[in-house]
Amino acid sequence: MKKINLVYLLPNFFTALSAFFGVMSIIASSQGKFEKAFVYIILSLIADGLDGRVARLTNTSSKFGVEFDSLADAVAFGVAPAMMLFFAIGQNYGRFGALISGLFVVFGLIRLARFNVTTGELDPKYFIGLPIPTAAVVLSSWIMLDIKYSGNFDFIILLGALFLAFLMVSNFRYPSFKKIDFNKNVALKVLVFIIIIASFIYLYPIEAIAIILTLYVFYGFVRGVINYIKAIKRVSG
Repeated sequence: MKKINLVYLLPNFFTALSAFFGVMSIIASSQGKFEKAFVYIILSLIADGLDGRVARLTNTSSKFGVEFDSLADAVAFGVAPAMMLFFAIGQNYGRFGALISGLFVVFGLIRLARFNVTTGELDPKYFIGLPIPTAAVVLSSWIMLDIKYSGNFDFIILLGALFLAFLMVSNFRYPSFKKIDFNKNVALKVLVFIIIIASFIYLYPIEAIAIILTLYVFYGFVRGVINYIKAIKRVSG
């Protein structure tokens, strides 16, 4: 009988935790507890970040782990934010609201499938298309801002969700921050920057998360559009 190495279970535990938090977020959204739903999505993001790092540190990466991670991401970062969007805003817009919520999930699944089949073929410094965890946190933070400030931006957020869905299946490149080499001078500046960002998040968590990740979203989009225009000019010139 084969002995099970418990170390191999550790990364899968964090993956399961990510999926569990995703389900809790869906339940919270269905009850109108959107702040809880948002917190659960953030907890899913933390658990999702830990599973990959633990797998690499313990050298326990496996094909099962990769597939399990994708399924967990589909729940935590596809269905959970889509349900938050629908229960908070989409249900007030009938079929259109349901359509946008559904498209966010479908495009997120396409993003995950493409990531799985291209892993190892692309430059690890970049993601092709907006990562689904980022899209999930951005969307849920927009919803929280709208609720917190009693804004009338429901329709704009629905269009924003469609924009995020498009970015997930686009070819725009986003920095992955996985392969960054810092010299001592740069490392010190980065540390100071991280402390400032952490302080901002501590004081204004929802606003900080929304602003930082929205800037990341538009960075990849604007950079991609500029590169596309340059490419057209080169061809036509």
